[in-house]
Amino acid sequence: MSSISPGQLYTAEQSRAIDREAIDVHGLPGPLLMARAARAAFDLLIARQPEPELLQVLCGPGNNGGDGLLLAMLARGRGITTKVLLIDGAPRSKDAVAAAARAESAGVVLDEYRTDCLLDRGVIVDAMLGTGISGELRSEYRDAITRVNAMQAPVLSMDVPSGIDSDTGAVCGAAVRASWTMSFITAKRGLYTGAGPEFAGTCFCDDLGVPSDAYTAAGDAYEVLQLDRELKSLPSRLPGAHKGHFGRCLVIGGDHGMGGAIILAAEAALRSGVGLVRVATREAHLAALLARRPEAMATAIDHRNALMPLLDWADAVIVGPGLGQDVWGEQLLHACLEVDKPLLLDADALNLLATQGVQRLPSGSVITPHPGEAARLLDVDVGVVQSDRFAAAQQLVSSWGATVILKGNGSLLVGAKRHALCVDGNPGMASGGMGDVLSGITGGLLAQGMSGEHAAALATVLHAQAGDRAAADIGERALLAADLMPRIAELIE
Repeated sequence: MSSISPGQLYTAEQSRAIDREAIDVHGLPGPLLMARAARAAFDLLIARQPEPELLQVLCGPGNNGGDGLLLAMLARGRGITTKVLLIDGAPRSKDAVAAAARAESAGVVLDEYRTDCLLDRGVIVDAMLGTGISGELRSEYRDAITRVNAMQAPVLSMDVPSGIDSDTGAVCGAAVRASWTMSFITAKRGLYTGAGPEFAGTCFCDDLGVPSDAYTAAGDAYEVLQLDRELKSLPSRLPGAHKGHFGRCLVIGGDHGMGGAIILAAEAALRSGVGLVRVATREAHLAALLARRPEAMATAIDHRNALMPLLDWADAVIVGPGLGQDVWGEQLLHACLEVDKPLLLDADALNLLATQGVQRLPSGSVITPHPGEAARLLDVDVGVVQSDRFAAAQQLVSSWGATVILKGNGSLLVGAKRHALCVDGNPGMASGGMGDVLSGITGGLLAQGMSGEHAAALATVLHAQAGDRAAADIGERALLAADLMPRIAELIE
């Protein structure tokens, strides 16, 4: 059984391609794979609940239901009291029909699901739909899912919680809230972003002994960001180096009343290892900035003409934290867009861009929208973004020509050559200032000469793991953006 964090994430179609390759080329018949899936899920169940007083297995008519039927057979063989409840009639796929025959011959009784037949005892196994879902659920599935979610008993979902779109993580009207999800052959990407993590519980994956060669049939999959791997892309620091070798980062923002955002971004840029950081902000914020971080240089900016020499000085520019959407912020953003240097655009820089229409950003630029900002950039409702975060991120790349970090539960990194997802991070990071810290890290890495994709990848996973370390020490509820700073320093070293 694999670890919780897989290396690659796949769509349902990619998973089917691998499955076909395993069967047709590598000689692993469908019934064998189904038996292995049942065994993997049963072993997980017993590891989590060694002696369940009752096992209730809800089975759909397809292969996901077949997995559940064979799991029920294993449970009965172990002496566990087991009920099989058929949703949507008898098994219909070839392998599921064969699984039903095996289960019945072993003494498993197959009953039709009826309203109120579920008992709030033991463990419930969800083998209703898996990846075999398209559009809104029919009433019988919605009823069963509602009943399952009303129970206190733990739930094991096989492959994917029923009602979750395994490609996008969207809820198809209703979805099982699992305690654990055991995926088979591939980890399904929808379990790791959007609503997926909320419903999947703790995720596991078993490859069922499918050879690695079979995975080439899927083509490119989403990679899972790994900090150790991303740290290897950091520029080396030779003994004779000086601060001029590690880049100059300009941080622009902090309109009246929003000085905290620019301070957090500047400190995070410094923590990224950049040689020099200069801040262009309102005069009212200079004293607080220099008291907090005397390592930063600071300049009061009242209009865009004063910004031009600073833009010439910089190797990369962060614009957006606390920028505001008034004339001051708009003028500074326009000045940034006129220079041919990598930009990190966040917050109000993105909101201003959304009002001005699509334009290509300078080469190497990165944008870091949350779902609301992404919706404004794409001129759609935020629900459209969240219903398919993968498609939204790709559309942002196509429209703006920049690497995209689509923030949220399971942040996505999408560029011209890389597609990745971050499985780290925690709910405590849903608080003010966290995005400013991410902007600072990313912009600092850009200034050190990293490409947009490498800077965004390292910044995303570094930011998330720093948040996890801080939450482990402080707790999620009281977590502040500033708490990430010492953890960033620990991790980047």
